[in-house]
Amino acid sequence: MSKTQWTIDPAHSEIEFKVRHLLISNVSGRFKTFHASIENEKDDFTDARITFEAETASVSTGNDMRDGHLKSDDFFNAEKYPYIRFVSNNIKKTSDNKYKIEGDITIRDVTKPIVLDVAYNGQMLDSQKNTKAGFEITGRINRKEFGLKWNGLTDAGTVMASDEVDLILNVQMKKVS
Repeated sequence: MSKTQWTIDPAHSEIEFKVRHLLISNVSGRFKTFHASIENEKDDFTDARITFEAETASVSTGNDMRDGHLKSDDFFNAEKYPYIRFVSNNIKKTSDNKYKIEGDITIRDVTKPIVLDVAYNGQMLDSQKNTKAGFEITGRINRKEFGLKWNGLTDAGTVMASDEVDLILNVQMKKVS
């Protein structure tokens, strides 16, 4: 069996996160610049090797002041740690189109294991006859485990941002070989 190579289609993919703000609502953000690849032999992707990288300087929440704070040493320190990285270690198929992906995520040079939930949405040819595969990926991390420790308090003593961060990725991969 030969290996199939896939690369992310950034025009049709979204790498987002959500964090509770003041414990009453969510604030969302995204990374604008990212790279990913998949290498697999099996059609069901259970043997896939997945790598992913997001540029921390590309973080965007729609608020320039907040984005600058996220790029600072209080959070990502984009100058010193320019990438968030993920590498898969194991993939388990849990039903027809559902998977659990175990891997290692690295933020600020701290690497921790993570399990991601994946929905495989199938494959399709696009208008240029490229084979595309779609995935919805979710997970959760504790930001403080990665050195993202800043937190302010309101006058009432309420935490500004929760420790838990939800990861939401809608990814379209393009078959390259």
